[in-house]
Amino acid sequence: MNIQKKRWAQTGIALFCSLAVVLSVFPTFADDEIESLEGQSSALESELQGINQEILDLSDQISTTEMQVEILNGEIARTSDELAEAEANEEQQYEDMKARIKYMYEHGNATLLEMLFSAENMSDFLNKAEFIENLSEYDRNALENLQAVHQQIEEQQETLKTQQESFTDLQAELQAQQTELQAKAEETSTNLADVQTRLEEAKAAEAARIAAEEAAREQAAKEAEEAAAAAGNSDNSYDDSIINNGGIDASADDTTLLAAIIQCEARQDYDSLLAVATVIMNRVESPRFPNSISGVVYANGQFEPVWTGRLNTVLKNGPTSLSIQVAQDAINGARLAAVADCYYFLYAGSTDRDGVNIGGNLFFQSW
Repeated sequence: MNIQKKRWAQTGIALFCSLAVVLSVFPTFADDEIESLEGQSSALESELQGINQEILDLSDQISTTEMQVEILNGEIARTSDELAEAEANEEQQYEDMKARIKYMYEHGNATLLEMLFSAENMSDFLNKAEFIENLSEYDRNALENLQAVHQQIEEQQETLKTQQESFTDLQAELQAQQTELQAKAEETSTNLADVQTRLEEAKAAEAARIAAEEAAREQAAKEAEEAAAAAGNSDNSYDDSIINNGGIDASADDTTLLAAIIQCEARQDYDSLLAVATVIMNRVESPRFPNSISGVVYANGQFEPVWTGRLNTVLKNGPTSLSIQVAQDAINGARLAAVADCYYFLYAGSTDRDGVNIGGNLFFQSW
């Protein structure tokens, strides 16, 4: 009888040990699959994060390019207006010159001779002769100057249009890249969702396997215990006014640069110049922009005269005395109250935004 009990105990223990050995093989395969899926999920999450960052960067570039295109559209509208004005001035000067020539032709030289012979003395005679000569030279020089201005504005307009085409092409290219990245992001998101679904299924299967294994172990232990009990063995082991905003330190070069850029961007009157200077100084004093005049002026894609070379032309020729005065006042703290909270402006003829119109420019707080 004792021999039979011992055999039952030995059989129960053998079954328990065999079951433990068999079940211990399965976690290796389950753990390998979960580890593989977790690795794929982590890689796809990193890839998706990188793609999303690229999309954000492209969005910033597209936003900057859109801003530059809008600024250029404003400058093209401005130069078109200036070209029309120059053509009108040229035509008026030409008509005035024709009228004087016609008058001289119809009255012959008699009027000029009468003017000369009416001289009271030799000095008066020479003055009148010089006046007649200067009159013709004035007409010729005035017409040539107007023609030069007309040519300069035409060239500037062509430069702006070339810049506009370049930025438009860049904008289209960036938008194509963004569309491609968004498609890639959607594909990666789909793959990630699939891998994560499979991972959750694998984890659920692993949890079920562990629960089943635990139940089997408990059952085997119970059977072994029962077999041991049957054998009599109890060994069981069982985490419009001007305000003052305070001046800044600036070099002579900074003053000249500020004078030049406001001269490029505004009419030659004090308020128009100070309005643009106020925007630039607001940027200098804001943590959102560079903290120097040169840093603000030469910031990428902000001021059209920097791209087209107009700023360099004014710097080479030297700003006007009024531009220098306004620039110095702004550096000393003067701000135009109407735009004291503005950081942007556009040519008013090119936009329907809400804002403050000063000297043909529209000023506003945010883009």
